[in-house]
Amino acid sequence: MAALGKIRSRGITLIVIIGLGLFAFIAEEAFRSCESTRNNQRQQIGEVLGEKINYEEFAKLVEEVQQAMKMQGQENLNDDQMNQVRDQVWQNYIQYKIVENECKKLGLTVTDQEMQDVLNQGTNQMLLSTPFVNRQTGRFDANQLKQFLAQYKGAQANMNPQVAEQMQTVYKYWVFIEKSLRQQLLIQKYNGLLAHCFLSNPVEAKMSFNDETEESQIQLAAYPYSKISDSQVKVSDSDLKAKYDELKPRFQQFVETRDIRYVDVQITASAADRAELMKEFKGYAAELAEAADPTEVVRKSTSSVAYLGLPLTKGAYPMDVAARLDSMSVGQTYGPVANAQDNTLNVIKLVAKQQLPDSVQFRAIQVGGTTAEEAHTRADSIVNALNAGADFAAIAKKYGQEGQEQWLTSRMYESSNTMDKDTKNYLNTLLTSGVKEVKNIEMTQGNMIVQVLDRKNMVDKYTAAVVKKTIDYSKETRGAIFNKFSSFASANQTADAIAKNAAKSGYRVQEAKDIATTQHNLVGIRSTRDAMKWLFDANENDVSKMYECGNNGDHLLIVILDKIHPVGYRGLDDAQVKEIVKQEVIRDKKAEQLMAKAKGATSIAAAKAKGAQISTVNQVTFAAPVFVQATGASEPALSGAVSATKAGAFCSHPVKGLAGVYQFQVVKRAKNAATYNEQQQEMKLRQKAMQYAGNYMNELYVNAKVVDNRYLFF
Repeated sequence: MAALGKIRSRGITLIVIIGLGLFAFIAEEAFRSCESTRNNQRQQIGEVLGEKINYEEFAKLVEEVQQAMKMQGQENLNDDQMNQVRDQVWQNYIQYKIVENECKKLGLTVTDQEMQDVLNQGTNQMLLSTPFVNRQTGRFDANQLKQFLAQYKGAQANMNPQVAEQMQTVYKYWVFIEKSLRQQLLIQKYNGLLAHCFLSNPVEAKMSFNDETEESQIQLAAYPYSKISDSQVKVSDSDLKAKYDELKPRFQQFVETRDIRYVDVQITASAADRAELMKEFKGYAAELAEAADPTEVVRKSTSSVAYLGLPLTKGAYPMDVAARLDSMSVGQTYGPVANAQDNTLNVIKLVAKQQLPDSVQFRAIQVGGTTAEEAHTRADSIVNALNAGADFAAIAKKYGQEGQEQWLTSRMYESSNTMDKDTKNYLNTLLTSGVKEVKNIEMTQGNMIVQVLDRKNMVDKYTAAVVKKTIDYSKETRGAIFNKFSSFASANQTADAIAKNAAKSGYRVQEAKDIATTQHNLVGIRSTRDAMKWLFDANENDVSKMYECGNNGDHLLIVILDKIHPVGYRGLDDAQVKEIVKQEVIRDKKAEQLMAKAKGATSIAAAKAKGAQISTVNQVTFAAPVFVQATGASEPALSGAVSATKAGAFCSHPVKGLAGVYQFQVVKRAKNAATYNEQQQEMKLRQKAMQYAGNYMNELYVNAKVVDNRYLFF
């Protein structure tokens, strides 16, 4: 009881302590919740129609496309190619989500029967990239697909692991194709529905045909705006304001952009670095000239161009090397020579030049044995049997093989970086063998019997050893440039200081306008993701730290954020907007002056007397703008005015154009020889209407409120 009384006497204190404890607990949970939300936001690569897209989801879509490209023989993509893949995946994803949303409202779907109809037709381009194409018809074979799916689902557990892996790869590829095909069909269905909303009729078609075929010849009097200097035109703030209000819809932007100034220093090789590298390359040139087999020389040099020891087409070599090959004689060594385009030093030795087929059709039988001698003996007997007239396919079947016909093309092996002796011997045999000739190729693991069936597209092929290396800078050179720029950055940490002192230190301040998050690189420099992250988190007049970026850190970069352009309308205080508006005002005022000057002219001669430039213009129609040689501009307004003026009449009322003011006389008017086809004309009008409506996706895109944060990840 005493203890209870003691607790009661301190009730207020306990309440405070318990309250603080509860607050701490709630605050901790709130902190965890906020931290979790921030982590989720960090993983969000974008948003469309209010739906968040996280990094893992997008990366999976990119991986699917990469795997599909591998199935089609496209591997080892460089950074630029990967950026193109990501852009395409993003654009396809956004487009499909937007169209899918519209289709849900309309009740449009792609049914299983529609999918099956496309499979049965077998002509869709996507289907023709699958392994299920009938060689005889050249069309997709739905039965082959059914057989594969049945085999995949029924026998996968008992299958050889290597075969199972291959089937898994093909199955994943088919799942990707099927998904992509469904999406394509839904988009086509939506576009088709939209297209059928645009109709034409015989009356419109006839009018359109007349507009296209009724041609006028005119005498044109042109008063170019260029005859009045801009300095002679006074522009007031009220003029600018009135014109801005008129043109304001032009200046709407749907994504945030930013203007920057920056200092970029590229680290390049010094004269001493170049001299040292040239000395090294002269050594390579001497070694290549003496070497009977250049393999070791090229390997030791760490050249960016591998030596396969095989005849290759020109396309397999870098462009500067390929351009030199035809001017070289076999055995000649050329270089060292610098190539400014890719910043490399090069030495080339032409080992051989031959005319060989670009494509070879062949069939093969692989022959093994418990020992190499047994394989060789068995292979000899097979060759003897084939030379005596035995059936190739029958012998192949005897050894558990199909011996089917297949094609070897130059592209299949020319992109290889390395090649073992057996593969090189195998390829050389196929390239040099005659049609119907049977060859026995001895290999480490056995023998390969091959018979060439056809040789197509004979081309020049070159066996060339190339030592190509970047003209790189030394550590000492990089250190000196880095230290100098780092000192400049430390001493100048404001925008004004950088602008004031850059030139004194030998640096140049440059500008870049309207940078958006959709860009992969800042100001065209690779590996600037960190700088992009900073830029879209900074405030106006902020100065970044010094970034090491570019290829292997060969650029040093400082960025100043000058201006943020939010979503909405650009104001008249924007320099670019103000200049556009100013030029429009100047043009209007020049037009006023020239129209006043032209007023009162009642003939071409009178217009000439007022200073107009006179010319004859033929084949003027209402359907196309008139190109005026005197002003160098196409003038749509002039086309309409000519069409509305009677033959023989002079248009005394000046026509205001884009590059000048005009008066004219219609000399004659006639129909050209075109024949009217009502159906074709209506189709043409429908297509034109579809072109005008082609911006519907832009409108849907804006309404979908797409957010693109890919710059944070790639």
